[in-house]
Parts: sequence; structure tokens; C-alpha cells
Amino acid sequence: MLSLLHIENIAVIQSADIQFDRGFNVLTGETGAGKSIVVDSIDAILGGRTSRDLIRTGAKAAVVTAQFVEVAPLPWLEENGFRAENGELVLQRQIQQGGRNICRLNGKPISVSQMQELGRQLINIHGQHDGQQLLDPVSHLSYLDSFGETAPFLERFQSSYRLVADLSRQISRLQMDEAEKARRMDALDFQIRELERADLKPGEDEELSQRRQVLRNAGKLMDGLNESGFALSGGDESEGVLDLLDRAEGALRSLGRYSEELSGLADRLLETRYEIADVAEMVEQQRDALDVSPGELDQLEGRLDLIYRLRKKYGNTVEEMLAYLERCKAEREQIQYADDQIVRLEKKLDAALAETRQQGAALSDARKEAAERMQQRIQRELADLDMPKVRFQVDFAPKEGQYHMDETGMDEVQFLMSANVGEDLKPIHKIASGGELARIMLALKNVLAENEDIATLVFDEVDTGVSGRAAQKVARKMSEVAAHKQVLCVTHLPQIAAMADVHFSVEKGERDGRTYTAVEQLTIQRRQQELARLSGGEEITDALLHSTGEMLEQAQLWKRSHRGNQP
Repeated sequence: MLSLLHIENIAVIQSADIQFDRGFNVLTGETGAGKSIVVDSIDAILGGRTSRDLIRTGAKAAVVTAQFVEVAPLPWLEENGFRAENGELVLQRQIQQGGRNICRLNGKPISVSQMQELGRQLINIHGQHDGQQLLDPVSHLSYLDSFGETAPFLERFQSSYRLVADLSRQISRLQMDEAEKARRMDALDFQIRELERADLKPGEDEELSQRRQVLRNAGKLMDGLNESGFALSGGDESEGVLDLLDRAEGALRSLGRYSEELSGLADRLLETRYEIADVAEMVEQQRDALDVSPGELDQLEGRLDLIYRLRKKYGNTVEEMLAYLERCKAEREQIQYADDQIVRLEKKLDAALAETRQQGAALSDARKEAAERMQQRIQRELADLDMPKVRFQVDFAPKEGQYHMDETGMDEVQFLMSANVGEDLKPIHKIASGGELARIMLALKNVLAENEDIATLVFDEVDTGVSGRAAQKVARKMSEVAAHKQVLCVTHLPQIAAMADVHFSVEKGERDGRTYTAVEQLTIQRRQQELARLSGGEEITDALLHSTGEMLEQAQLWKRSHRGNQP
């Protein structure tokens, strides 16, 4: 559960430490006091989207730190190299002005995506806008799958469905009318002939470009090579470097009998002479290679021009053009034998469809069985929430479209309800009021939470449109949930606040020309005053205080009778 939340420089909160406890934790305060900032801070520590606009004016960064205790063993921790020492985890997120986020788990850096993965296993936030999801039939199937824990059935179905989708795509690519097939064959034949006539060789374009560079500068190269060769080997009337080295080596060699040092110098000159002789031979070879035949440059330019024109159509290099040629041949062969391939693929598709429909039927059966249980559970929850006459039903219809299936299965699912006796069941989005939606969503969340190991649930102003006796029922339902899970709730209703085990007040004030928000855990006396404010507004009378005192006493009596010694 969430034990401590430290908020620093988030919007109007300069610094706050909120010590949550097990059971039912409630936050109240005037509109705009900063209650939503607390929820936003919790969402940030769970890897939610943030903005540098959250940073308090004048601060360089905002920081949120959350300490969790009594953390159950989570495979995610071991898989990512972490441990919950004594069941404790510390998550921290720093939001900097430049937009950078620094996230840490137990002091070690983690990514935002890792924080999201872990956060989903620690806290479930139900916001005031979540009721809109209930109005969208697209979300109903995911709610049902979550309740029914149908993931194994869905995974088996999707594995088969992916094969069906792939085979369908292959068949669609092969199926074309005769005119289209003829046009495509003509285009492929032309491209294949053009590339085959070119008789391209891998690396040819680079070799030709290098040869062209040589031929274009043949005069300069020949002059340089002639000069170099003359300097190294000499001519009819002058000696070259090799001749001079021969004379120097011979002179030193004749002196070698008088001095070993001079003999060594002669050996070194001889080695140098061999090296220079190799260079002279290579110069001669290069000079011979420059024996350019007439018209070679024109032929080479023509070949490169052909490659350039082909490159504009078929690829940037000869290798790419040759690869394109092979693809054209493969496609031509595929079209030529398309009918045979379609027959083979259709046989595979029939088998894949049979398997997928079998898996889809198993998934549908699991969903329908879960729907029966879900309907009963939702009905009981709604009765507890002062909606005993409301009927709730999960409606099934076959999928439309190809094969009557998609990646979600073969079912269209929609939640129906009847708000009044004698009224027909209709889609929720057509008849549910704001207060009804809030209670249906609360019922749904409570039912789904039974299958989750998440220890902490956060409800952010989910009581919109609820008042009077219905508000009392919602308060008691949240208290029941808090007997098994930690519940954090932001509310404006005194009935809900009175049922809290721990009550925090969020208050905004001014100091030195700046706005500050403080979070205070209330004593029993302060709770009575806060409930009076929630009930009566600005003017708090003795009668109102007496009434809220009775409200607190009644809440305590109800909790003792329904929750015993539990928090």
C-alpha cells in the first residue's frame, strides 16, 4: 500500500508530506484548493504523462516521491533486477524545466515505461472522467475480459487469427482480374528484358567510374609516370637513382674488408636498392596499363550512361538493380502460377479458419459464462448502491466484417441497463444519468478489483451527480472495499468523508504574495468542522456541528458493525 507521498514544487504545492494509512483515506477541500494535484502527483509516480507546466513557478524542478509498504512479491521486480526489501519500495520522479524526467526505484534509475509497468501493479486510479469510458461500447469488451480473466482464451484465438489474416493477405495479393494480370505481366516482362540485356555485373559501376577517372587524366598520369620512371631508372645519357645506388653500394662494399661498419652500410644500401627497384617496376606496370585503346573512353561513357538510366528506375547500385530483377522474376512466376498457389493457400485458409472459429467459440463461451457472473455481481453491487431496481445485462452480437471476426474475437459486446421498472433494456450511453454512471462505474471497479492483486485504489471525485441516500450508499460501499484494500478518495460529499478512517484537508492560502497549498491530517474536532463546511458552506452553526458530529458517530457505528476490528 501507499504509505507516504512527498510532493515538492508541483503547481501550488511547495512541499507536502502525506502519510496515508490502510483502510479508507479521504481528501477534501474547496474547489481549486489542490486536491487534484495530489492525484496528479500519484499518477506521475505511476509513470503517467507529465508536463513542465506542473512545475511551480520559480522552481527548477518538481519532485514526487512515494513509499510503498507491505508490497506483495511481484515477478516484475525480479525480472528487472529489483527487490522489495522488507516489503518496501520507494519510487521517485523528478520533472525538470527542460522536459527531462529522472525516475528512480529504490534509488536506482529506471525508465518512464518501466515506472508505468510497475505502477499498474501498485495502484489503480479511477478518475472523474472514467465514466465516459462506460459510455463507449468499445471499452465494454475489455471490461468483460478483465472480469472473466479470459486472457488465455484470447491469446490462443489471436495466435490462430494472425495466421488467417496473413493467408487472406497473400490470397488478396494473388487475386486480380485478367486485364490487370496482363498489364502487370507486360510491365514485368519489359523490366526483366531491359535488365537482362544490360548484363550487369556486381560492382561494375564502381569499377567503371574508377577507370573513367584514369582515362580522363591519362595524359597527366603518363607524364608523371614517365618522369618518375626516368628519375628511378635513368636513360641512355643519364643515370637514375638505381644506378647511383649501385655505385654507392659497390664503393662501400669494396671497403668492407677494412671496416665491418662500412660493410653493414653497404648491406643497408642493397636492401634500399631492392625496395626502390620494386617501386620502379610498379611504375613501369602502371605506365603499361595506360595504354589506352582508341574509343575506350567513349565506350565506357556509354556503359555508365546506360547504368545511370537504369539506376533511376531500378535502384541506386548495380546490386540493388540485380535484386530488383530477381524480385520481378519471382513476381512473374507467382502470377503465372497464381491460380495453383491460390488453391493451395485457400486450403490452408480453410483449415486455419476452422481452427480459429473453434478457438473463437471457446473464447465466446468463456465470455458468456463470465457475463452471467458479472451481471449477478453488478446487480448486487448496484443494490448496495441504492439502485435495486436497475437491471444490468451484457449483450452479445456476432462480429460484422470478413469472417465475422477480428483480433478481439467473434463477439460484439455492449452493456445494457434499465433504470426503471417496466422499461426495456437499452444501451447505457442512451439512458444513464451522471449519478447512475458514477455508481455503475463504482460497482464495475469494485467487481474488477476482486480479481486484481493491486493493493491501492484511488477514486478522484467519482461521486459527481450523487447525493442524499445514494451518497450514503456509495460511502458505505467504499468503506467495504477499504476493509480489503487501501482506498484513497477525493470527494466533496460529507457522507463519504464521514466514513473515512483517515481524513485529510487540502487548503489553499497566500503568503508573501505567493499561493501555497497545505495538506493536513484532521483530528476528530477538525473533521467535524470540515464536514460542517461540506454540508453547510461558509456559515457553520452549532446545529450544523452537532449534525456532523452525529454523522461521524453513525459512520463509526456502521463500520464497527460491518467491518469489526478491520481498519
